[in-house]
Amino acid sequence: MNQNYKTKGQRFGEFKVGDVSYTGSRTITEADLTNFAAWTWDHNPLHTDEEFAKQTIAGGRVAHGALTLAYSLGLVDNTGVLDGTAIASLNYSFKMVGFVKPGDTICVKSTVVDTKLTSKGDRGVVSSRLETLNQRDEVVAITDTAVMFIA
Repeated sequence: MNQNYKTKGQRFGEFKVGDVSYTGSRTITEADLTNFAAWTWDHNPLHTDEEFAKQTIAGGRVAHGALTLAYSLGLVDNTGVLDGTAIASLNYSFKMVGFVKPGDTICVKSTVVDTKLTSKGDRGVVSSRLETLNQRDEVVAITDTAVMFIA
């Protein structure tokens, strides 16, 4: 393993309750919805049929919740904060609170809500709230996470 990769991420002690950070962004495409439906076999017409989806409260096709979660976590991963120092993802609690449509650009605002050192003292758990935002800074999804890091 490359030594630079092993030590690139943040260690437990570098996280403080209240820390806020933002990821880069990603634009959701029609192809994303089509491909995700094919990969997951989730062909709900809300995601795959524009004419059907226009008749719903969404007013058009929307991204799958699982796609939004996957891209949100990928955006966090791409910050490098987890590289080589994250030991395990312990849980996720995910909730869609808005629509993500093709053409929307999302990013993630991460806020550290709790830190706990383990009894052995060689690692700790960082709990964060991830708010997925669209290009209008509207929260479209909320993910509460707990990740174990090297102390």
